[in-house]
Amino acid sequence: MEATNEFLARIPRSSDGKRRWPLELKAQIVAETLIEGATVNGVAKRYGLIPSSVSDWRRMARTGKLVLPNLDGMDFVPVQIEDPKPLEALPTPATDLTSVELVKGEVTIRLAIDTPATRIAEIVAAL
Repeated sequence: MEATNEFLARIPRSSDGKRRWPLELKAQIVAETLIEGATVNGVAKRYGLIPSSVSDWRRMARTGKLVLPNLDGMDFVPVQIEDPKPLEALPTPATDLTSVELVKGEVTIRLAIDTPATRIAEIVAAL
């Protein structure tokens, strides 16, 4: 415990007495939480931190704001990428290019294909 106290004494402090943890040290601490068998609470206790601070730093690492070193014993889940499945051909609906159909509930309105868009919009608004 003596070595830990000496280590913590070297961490710079701000004017209000809070420690200012260097990014490299934050990354080291977060990496230690990823070693098999380690817990956030255990690592936080070892460094004299509250667990929520370590959790905040872990969130920073997940979002790419903290680059972690590679430590012995760190385990990551292996990633396997599957081959993409071929897209199934969707059935093409039969289209009638001679009219436009507006459907709302049980009401269907068929308009000529050359009906102006403003007129279609007026009818839709009235439905």
